[in-house]
Amino acid sequence: MPLPALTITTPAGSYDMLIGPGLLDSLPEHLARLGLTGRVWLIADAAIYAGQAVPLLARLHAAGLSAQGFAVPSGEQSKNLAVAAELYSWLIGGGVERRDAVLALGGGVTGDLAGFVAATTLRGLALVQLPTTLLAMVDSALGGKTGVNHPLGKNLIGAFHQPRLVLADVRTLATLPPRELRAGWAEVIKHGVIWDAGLFEELEGRQIACDDAAIGKLIRRAAAVKVAVVNIDEREQAERMLLNYGHTLGHAIEAAAGYGAVLHGEAVAIGMELAARIALGMGMFSQGELERQRSLLHKNGLSTAIPAGLADADLLERTLRDKKVKQGTIHWVLPVRIGAAVVRSDVPDALVAEVVAKAARTTT
Repeated sequence: MPLPALTITTPAGSYDMLIGPGLLDSLPEHLARLGLTGRVWLIADAAIYAGQAVPLLARLHAAGLSAQGFAVPSGEQSKNLAVAAELYSWLIGGGVERRDAVLALGGGVTGDLAGFVAATTLRGLALVQLPTTLLAMVDSALGGKTGVNHPLGKNLIGAFHQPRLVLADVRTLATLPPRELRAGWAEVIKHGVIWDAGLFEELEGRQIACDDAAIGKLIRRAAAVKVAVVNIDEREQAERMLLNYGHTLGHAIEAAAGYGAVLHGEAVAIGMELAARIALGMGMFSQGELERQRSLLHKNGLSTAIPAGLADADLLERTLRDKKVKQGTIHWVLPVRIGAAVVRSDVPDALVAEVVAKAARTTT
């Protein structure tokens, strides 16, 4: 049984997120309920194409829908304008019409890329997000952020384009490589740090191995944080910036290491450690709270050390290309306690440099 729906309400309209086991089986019914009766264009991660996209296409065909699929190469390296251009050619060459719908089946890369293509084809196609990773279920599939990377920074080219539905089938998590699943917990922990102390405490007490029902409840609680923030601030002008906790230096680490070498969630975990240390240096966050955060990240198999070989100067330079930079000033998301964070624009550059210089490095 699906859990109670979460509803995202923005000026662009309202839509639901459904969470539960086996939800992909009922996708044709959900499309019909939404009035999406045109052709369906399924964009899926190549790693899950045979196992998940092909059966889903068969299900759509059996329901009488015209559906076709496109396999996107796995990994952050695919989130670029060149792959987007291939998808434009596939859609436009296939005769896509405005009444059609794009389905995004996969993790954050697939969702961001497919969402961007949906937002910019024929000035906007209907989009349904079908996240198959933990990270996408609790974060990237929600809220309408779409985009691709640029060599100078992550997610610098994009658009806000809200989906018509987010359908999170928790059974798909069983197919994830362990590293991908671990990376997803970083975003769940992040939501506990910035907004929901009870979620953080629940994560501290949970057993790492748990069943679909338990994971589904945790996903819903973490996703509810994203929903609450997006409902307040769709366009990232205020509260939504809090969701970028750990992302300023995390994105810099991803880009400096080469997209894909460090997974997004892994980079966010390191960025959370560094942001917490900055908050400690600002007198905003206690050593005890920092250690609680670090302990929970480590419990979930996440490193808090900067990968060896990344130059401090390069990381610091890359932070200036972050989307939260305004008039040359970085707006840092910093924790004040477990369950609450703020945005600060008065962080001394010298403190950031000191934190990065003193941060632990991996030895491999």
